[in-house]
Order: sequence, then structure tokens, then C-alpha cells
Amino acid sequence: MKTYSAKASEIEKKWILIDADGLVLGRLASIIANRLRGKHKTTFTPHMDCGDHVIVINAEKIAMTGRKKSQKIYYWHTGHPGGIKQRSAEQILTGRHPERVIIKAVERMITRGPLGRQQMKNLRVYAGPNHPHEAQQPEALDVAAMNKKNVRSF
Repeated sequence: MKTYSAKASEIEKKWILIDADGLVLGRLASIIANRLRGKHKTTFTPHMDCGDHVIVINAEKIAMTGRKKSQKIYYWHTGHPGGIKQRSAEQILTGRHPERVIIKAVERMITRGPLGRQQMKNLRVYAGPNHPHEAQQPEALDVAAMNKKNVRSF
């Protein structure tokens, strides 16, 4: 039996809508990364972009277990000497772009390289409940129902 390898013309992409309200960040990012890569499909081919388009809404209402909101630190460098900067997850979530926490978590689970960058373009994250992709008729994916640990109750 030969190994199946999908061609570009055979790849079928869907649009998926995920509501991140109360979901645990790492578990959600793992599910999104699998959907973006296409590993949930039987026709998965490692060198092709066969994943789906994923829309995430309510990114500002994401949950983190333990004390990660205050203790998880995101670092970046300005390029100047002594230019290391840092910000906690809580500062980012209460700031102007709370969707960046989810984007970074997913980005670090996707392979680095040209294919990973192409797959990350299929991710759209919005802080609030509205999104401009109604015309694509995304189907809702209930991540909370997949596993009881996916939801954080306070």
C-alpha cells in the first residue's frame, strides 16, 4: 500500500469559529495548532498547508490556570543595547491587543519556517465577540465540550 500524499488541488479548507470565553490558553492553543496544520484530517500531508481557517472570538476572556496571568512573562528585544523588554500576560490581556496572547501561544506550537508562516495566516483572533467573516459561514467548534479540563471555572 502506498502512502497518501495530498495534492494542492485535493485540499479542502473549512472555516471554524471558536469562542475562547473561559477556555484554558494552552489547551485552546494546542487544538488551534492542530486545526491549522490539518492533523485532524485523514488526508494530512506534512509538507502541504492542508489545515483549516480558524477564527477565535472573545480572546480577552481567555483563562489561565494557576498564577500564570501574573507570573507568565513575555520578553522581546528592541535591537538596541540593553533593550530587553518584558510584559506579563495580565498586562497584555488588559492592554490594547489581548489577542496577542493566543497568537503567540499558537505561533510557538506551529513549525517554524515558510510552511508555518503560511499556516499562521489562516488564524484570525478577535478580542471581542464580533468578527467580519460571516460570509464564509464558519462552523462553530465547541472546545469546552471536548474535555472538562478545557474550561476554567472561577
